[in-house]
Amino acid sequence: MSSTRQDAWSQDEDVLLAEVVLRQIRGGGTQLQAFEEVGKKLSRTGAACGFRWNSYVRKQYKKAIEVAKKHRKELKNRKKDPAPSSLVVEEAAKEKQVSTSLPQLSFNEIVESLKSVYEQAENAHSAEKNTLSHYEGKITSLEKQTYYLAAENERLLKEIQTLEQDYKALVEIMEKARKMVVLKTDDREKNVRV
Repeated sequence: MSSTRQDAWSQDEDVLLAEVVLRQIRGGGTQLQAFEEVGKKLSRTGAACGFRWNSYVRKQYKKAIEVAKKHRKELKNRKKDPAPSSLVVEEAAKEKQVSTSLPQLSFNEIVESLKSVYEQAENAHSAEKNTLSHYEGKITSLEKQTYYLAAENERLLKEIQTLEQDYKALVEIMEKARKMVVLKTDDREKNVRV
């Protein structure tokens, strides 16, 4: 049985996950198949890949997902309704005209774009680390404060118990003193009568 990883995801792993999922979408496959495929490559579970995709990576590739879904839809339509050869030639000519009017990206532009995405991911990652360390510091501070307050609470409870015991002792002394005064007063009254 192979062990599965539970460590943090790297940028390269996120990119691999996105590439495989987008390829599956374009080809008419399911995301679950993509998760299983990536899971095997990265020694992670398919569920972990699915969770990572849905919680983080998918948000980075919204436009690419739309394009992949359009491609899948076009692929399905071509399979359902094969056009006659003359229409195929006309469609190809139209696509060629459209594709020449679209801006073509050079390799360097693509590399720069990917570098930009990578830098944004790095910045987000470092911001998450800063936020995490900030909250870890707050948690440590609150834990210390909790221990201090627990010790203070225990000290005050002991002080209250001591005061209650002193109060009871004082009440007993006062009661004995009252009884003594009453007895002396009674004795004096008896002596005066005799």
